[in-house]
Amino acid sequence: MTSVQHSNSASPVAAFPAGFRWGAATAAYQIEGAAAEDGRGPSIWDTFCRTPGKVLNGENGDVAVDHYHRFRDDVALMADLGLTAYRFSISWPRVQPSGAGKLNQAGIDFYQRLVDALLEAGIEPWPTLYHWDLPQELEDAGGWPERDTAYRFADYAGQVGAALGDRVRQWMTINEPWCAAFLGYASGEHAPGRREPAASLRAAHHLMLGHGLAVEAMRARHPDNRFGAAVNLYAISPASQLEADLDAARRIDGMQNRFFLDPLLRGAYPADVLTDLEGLDFDVAIKEGDLATINQPIDQLGINYYSRFTVSGTPGDATQAVSSPFSSHSPWVGSDRVRFVDGGRPVTGMGWEIDESGLHEVLTRLHREYPPVSLYITENGAGYDEALTDGTVNDGERIAYLDAHLRACHTAIAEGVPLQGYFTWSLLDNFEWAWGYSKRFGLVHVDYATQRRVPKDSARWYAAVIRQGGLPDHR
Repeated sequence: MTSVQHSNSASPVAAFPAGFRWGAATAAYQIEGAAAEDGRGPSIWDTFCRTPGKVLNGENGDVAVDHYHRFRDDVALMADLGLTAYRFSISWPRVQPSGAGKLNQAGIDFYQRLVDALLEAGIEPWPTLYHWDLPQELEDAGGWPERDTAYRFADYAGQVGAALGDRVRQWMTINEPWCAAFLGYASGEHAPGRREPAASLRAAHHLMLGHGLAVEAMRARHPDNRFGAAVNLYAISPASQLEADLDAARRIDGMQNRFFLDPLLRGAYPADVLTDLEGLDFDVAIKEGDLATINQPIDQLGINYYSRFTVSGTPGDATQAVSSPFSSHSPWVGSDRVRFVDGGRPVTGMGWEIDESGLHEVLTRLHREYPPVSLYITENGAGYDEALTDGTVNDGERIAYLDAHLRACHTAIAEGVPLQGYFTWSLLDNFEWAWGYSKRFGLVHVDYATQRRVPKDSARWYAAVIRQGGLPDHR
């Protein structure tokens, strides 16, 4: 491990409020490794990675970046950066291998040690209970399309809350239910790799129901804890003011954003989206009382933001279309109705358009259109193909990305948005799901062969921002 060498910079001109949480985020399957140690059971990602053709180069998270064995060094890196909070996820199959029954003591002991190390370093732990690693036994029983999975999740959450809630105050239940449902069960691009659009809608509802049931179970044990969920939101722009383009934007906004925000914060699914979904029997999954359970009060909402979508509902040259995480798995939207088009913006190494104004748009919209709730950026970052050169990674593009998005946050706060923290994605280079190890999002470079950690230029930049409590003067 190499420590962060702090650099001096100009006094900040964009100071953030006192008590603003400065963090970084990770996920269990992407960093922990130790896939078959101490009683951990298989997850849907273990199975998916072993399915030929599903993950680039046939890679997997068996070792990942070995955080399970190196967490103390990683916590020391966090402290060196000056992080005040750390968002990580708890591996469901590590602590409850079959998705039912008592917790695996060795598994929960790992998170006890991690939480203790964070608190000793003065870093607030922010666990997420579900970041996509469903125990394989639950998938074998039907997975998230089955209602019982939501009840199993609540049982798991209650037991984890009982074990850690005396020291952990901040919780996220589920991460990006859109991805877990639609990438996992509609397009098959993520685990478990199913292509069943109607089942994916049931999965989405049961993920949201699981969130609500988990909050009930955990709040009953520790009413002083704070609970929320993390949703991935996008700014959506129509390619023109033509009626077809406006309708395409409505459809994508409905399924990407409002399908999750409305039940969480308003207690109902959007009426226009339900109309779009007619014929897929989505309403059959919704039982009496479900929406009240999903809509129970939350203390905070996590926002994962990376990009803006520009969409069209008119025919066009296929070469003008751009890839998106939506277009390949949206049979309920209709591929004949929606194209994702180039918005003319620079892109990251993932091919995702960079648009910090979209983050400002998402934040102000939430503040303007939805009931009040404390907001946190729980993921924001940029992945690139990069390498260690002369002992460091000169990732100026990432610094520019983070700087621009933090300035968007600062502007939103000045306009009254109750944004109280920012977690960049990610602390470490890691296993990037179906992309394997080909894309790097970390502030800290990891040599996957040796597991050596080296802070990038962005780590030093972020440490300076945290130390000064704001952004440097570029004048």
